[in-house]
Amino acid sequence: MRKFADLDELIAAEGEELGSSDWLEIDQDRIDRFADATGDHQWIHVDREKAASGPFGSTIAHGYLSLSLLAYFGPRVYTLEKAPTMGINYGLNKVRFLQPVKVGARVRDKIRLTGVRSSDKGVLLTMEHTVEIEDDERPALVAEALVLIVP
Repeated sequence: MRKFADLDELIAAEGEELGSSDWLEIDQDRIDRFADATGDHQWIHVDREKAASGPFGSTIAHGYLSLSLLAYFGPRVYTLEKAPTMGINYGLNKVRFLQPVKVGARVRDKIRLTGVRSSDKGVLLTMEHTVEIEDDERPALVAEALVLIVP
């Protein structure tokens, strides 16, 4: 976990890798709860028997489940000791799902601060996320996320 004293110190890290989270196992319970929350019960996610004979050999996490974990991973990669008023998910510039996350796999997020832009609303940070799958060369996804920090 990388700790920054304040927003100015984080801004000074532009262009740097902020770190990687710990590994998180993607179990079937998490996949099923995501399916329930979103209404996406496609068999490749929730039907263990059918998925075992499908193209991936097991159930897989929803791509959007993997993407939603960016909110979980962020505070586990870096923190600000002097917290701002708030940080807001501002959007995504691009997302690419490179390969599925099979049930039982462990994933982690590697974050790089690639851009900083000040505005009248606050400071807009561009974060490059790479969600890695343990023991696999190709990541599950890469995403460029925008976070608006209101000081």
